[in-house]
Amino acid sequence: MPGTREPPAVLVVSRLDDVTADVVIEKLNDRAVPVFRLDPGDFPAAVSVSAFLGAGGLGGSLHTSTRRVDLQQVRSVYWRRPSPYGAPEGLPEEDAHWCVDQARYGLGGILGALPGAHYVNHPWRNRDAEYKPAQLAVAARCGLAVPATLVTNDPDRARRFAKDHGPVVYKPVRNTAYRGGGTRALTVWIEEVDPSEIGVGVAGTIHMFQQRLDKVADVRLTVVGGQQFAVRIDGAPGLDWRRDYEALSYTVMETPPSVAEGVRAYLHAFGLVFGAFDFGLDAHGRWWLFECNPNGQWAWFPDRITDRIAVALADRLQQPGHRHDH
Repeated sequence: MPGTREPPAVLVVSRLDDVTADVVIEKLNDRAVPVFRLDPGDFPAAVSVSAFLGAGGLGGSLHTSTRRVDLQQVRSVYWRRPSPYGAPEGLPEEDAHWCVDQARYGLGGILGALPGAHYVNHPWRNRDAEYKPAQLAVAARCGLAVPATLVTNDPDRARRFAKDHGPVVYKPVRNTAYRGGGTRALTVWIEEVDPSEIGVGVAGTIHMFQQRLDKVADVRLTVVGGQQFAVRIDGAPGLDWRRDYEALSYTVMETPPSVAEGVRAYLHAFGLVFGAFDFGLDAHGRWWLFECNPNGQWAWFPDRITDRIAVALADRLQQPGHRHDH
């Protein structure tokens, strides 16, 4: 009918090759829920935006080559893994930097202020929750067990910590792209460190050292609102289970009540709806928190596990007012 507004849509903010987002979009499509997918990295080449701000708040629309969405008709936002903001090709470097910043704070500011939209998660809450020292500090306040950890650029202090709390492991405080002087991207793995291996290079930047947990298994706890999906991970050939997914086996398990309570408090402290928590399980059955990725992956699990998480996310995005938090 003329003048009829389109039904509320779910805005999925991610790059095209995000298979995790694909799983959730498939669930929403099965329910005939309108989905508008957007990669901010396609702006301005393939995305246009017009936002109006005034007494009525924020209004306007987003357009791609094939779709349009009314900014006031976005019921929820699934913020996944968007590409970096870009600039038109051929611009001088300084002009390109300026355009990227304008896009980040302009389009990014619009996407972060959609009226009435429910975010999973809000991108600014994701950003705040990515700092590992803050994660561990908040986790300890929320009653979660945290291994002894030192964050420092003092080589002497690092060596003393390694002697006093050894064995210890080194962890990067952020998993950023690293090429090591070559063209191939490298991964910095979690590694055990002997005090004798800690040299003056530590002074060059912040390093994180942590007491190595004598663990019997790992646990990935994926949380969607009030729903917690705990999976025990066995078979890791070393300290870092990400090194060999083919060797891993997965067992669904229950979250201990004290951990479940601590995790809820943690998410509340950071304003998160979703979190992917990594724990180590010791021989006494105690869960030790290593980190929480506020936008972590989960679609690599077997289908029986992935499907439950995808359904929980689709429920949350489809019906923001019925969030299944009890």
